[in-house]
Amino acid sequence: MVDAKVFKDQVIELIDELYDSQKDNIEKFARVAADCIASGGVIHVFGSGHSVGLGIDITDRVGSLVPIHIMRTTDFVTKGIVSLEEFTDKVNIFERRPNIAKKLYDLYDIKKEDIFVVISNSGINGLVIDIASLAKENGHKVVIVTSMKHTMVEDSRHPSGKKLYMFGDVVVDNCGPHGDALLETGTDAKVCSVSSICNNLIAQSMAARVVDILVEEGKEVPVLTGDKAHDEAVRAKYKGRI
Repeated sequence: MVDAKVFKDQVIELIDELYDSQKDNIEKFARVAADCIASGGVIHVFGSGHSVGLGIDITDRVGSLVPIHIMRTTDFVTKGIVSLEEFTDKVNIFERRPNIAKKLYDLYDIKKEDIFVVISNSGINGLVIDIASLAKENGHKVVIVTSMKHTMVEDSRHPSGKKLYMFGDVVVDNCGPHGDALLETGTDAKVCSVSSICNNLIAQSMAARVVDILVEEGKEVPVLTGDKAHDEAVRAKYKGRI
């Protein structure tokens, strides 16, 4: 039988696996992120599909770190670079066009001290690999969040044959199952995708440790508190970059 309790029990098991196996990598992630923030840098987050949720979960809410910027391909439209019609072309798919990663990178005010967090459950698709590769080429630290159970049994779709995890200075395995869905149903179908839960746990754990590190080191902690004057002042320090 598949029900809420079965899901809850299996998710808790998965979270325990994630914590036990990845706590050292989450600590490395937090260290890189804290060093970035302490030096005035911004954390650029790019994810494919639902993976963008990692960035959404840790931005623009009370208790969230301010210097986090979500890179979105839709910014090509909102910034007037391409039309909505061109962006949504079903034949000449926008994200599969040449040099999209470089064009996306060039949309933003990116500094040498910035780091990149690139998320993809499969870790095999072209654009996420291009973003990670480009960030490395430009001297940025790169953190990868992926499912190793998934990526290791799939072929890369990138011309290089490489996979996303190969570009990480830090690689955090979200420990999700191949295909993402967790629960067996007694049929060919499985249900209840869990990468968002795992990714958000990784992100919030990282953020908590980043604040801890900054406090330990006597550095400014750029977190939203809900106080309008405070939050506006913190955001102003990163104007045009987040």
